[in-house]
Formats: sequence, C-alpha cells, structure tokens
Amino acid sequence: MYNSQMQPLTSKELDYIVDCISNESSLAKHCAATAASVSNPAVQQALIGFMHKHEHHMDTLVQSLQSHQNLAQPSH
Repeated sequence: MYNSQMQPLTSKELDYIVDCISNESSLAKHCAATAASVSNPAVQQALIGFMHKHEHHMDTLVQSLQSHQNLAQPSH
C-alpha cells in the first residue's frame, strides 16, 4: 500500500539535493553566458531553452526542499 505521508529527508538526501540545485544553477548560467556570446539565432534560442529547463529543474528541487522543511524541524 502507498504511504502518502512524507518522510523526513536524510542528511545524504539533503546534500544530494543541494548539490543538484548548485549544478542546475551553474548549467543555467553557462547556457545564458553562451547564448549571449553566439551570433547564430537558432543556437541562441536552443541555449535559452536549455537555460529555462535548468531553471525549472532548480525551482522544482527548491520546492521539494521547502515541502520537507517542516519535517526537518525538530519537535520538542
């Protein structure tokens, strides 16, 4: 049976998500910088599309962390 109740994330999972957010941010910045430096409009459009995908991935990961925030807080 599926348990719909969220479980707290482990420190290893949190570290992994933080690393993923950092990687997605870096990839988005690289795509933006490269798009600004090329003159081919088709390549620029592709890179801007990749940048938006990486930003979306980053937002999804941040939302995941926020949804687990209450679980990570110690109860007294």
